[in-house]
Amino acid sequence: MSAGPVGSARILERGYRSYDGPRTGVRGAMVSLTRHSVQRVLGLKRTFWNKILPFGAIFLAYVPAIVFVGAAVFLKDRFANRGLDVSEIIPSYGVYYQYVWAAIFVFGAFAAPEVLCTDRRTGMLGLYLASPLRRDTYLIAKGAAVGLVLGLVTLGPPLLMLVARTIAGVGPDGLTGFVSILWRVVVGGVIVATLLAAVSLAIASTTSRRAAASAAFILVTIGSWVITEALISAGASANLFVADLLFLPLELVGRLFGELPGQILPSAATVPTANLIVAYLLITVALLAFVRFRYQRIRVTR
Repeated sequence: MSAGPVGSARILERGYRSYDGPRTGVRGAMVSLTRHSVQRVLGLKRTFWNKILPFGAIFLAYVPAIVFVGAAVFLKDRFANRGLDVSEIIPSYGVYYQYVWAAIFVFGAFAAPEVLCTDRRTGMLGLYLASPLRRDTYLIAKGAAVGLVLGLVTLGPPLLMLVARTIAGVGPDGLTGFVSILWRVVVGGVIVATLLAAVSLAIASTTSRRAAASAAFILVTIGSWVITEALISAGASANLFVADLLFLPLELVGRLFGELPGQILPSAATVPTANLIVAYLLITVALLAFVRFRYQRIRVTR
């Protein structure tokens, strides 16, 4: 369009031009949605106030690891001169999660509601499903985003702990020992992140209100711990511990690193590890199946 005298215009070209850029298909749409969801949870490209909660939780999760790394670096020689072992002030990998459990819990409470509830409330779900995405691929992308965000606080700090113990000379010996601990750190982070993500996603799939979903997550997880502990204290079987959504993953991670059973909660001391693994898998699969069931029946306008 070219500007002429005031009040007049000329159309120089008419016609339709198709998109001639790269077409990434379903995979590209999933990657884009995952990236956007991670950015939303972390408050990136949003106001400062949207960044306070996620980055505050990340900071709290890494502070103990940073402190222990500093202790390993700066106090190792001082402890050695006094005949002390610096490893005494550095917790084991399984125990470390107790130091940062509050930060992990905060992430679990708001991550999935932030990426699922918002789309349904604003109508974005219909727009996403009008793209190459389908309900299953949409959920996979969203689940990956929640898992990645939780991985920041379930995987990153233990990796720093691995560095701290290695620097202090109390870590694994040799490449083989380092790898044997590294895979446990990775698996442990995945164990914690996966169950919390499954619980958060399942609850967020039932409401479009983020605050309600976050509050329900807190009530369900803490409630499962209170109820199971009360029943076990009243004489019920200790195997009821497998229904404790709050401490089940921590107990599994502790045993993965060779901690004594029941170090997290004494009520879990007599529960066989096989029972914990089976219960963990069944609960996680059931929760994820519930999320898919919910989204297969949600009506959207495209």
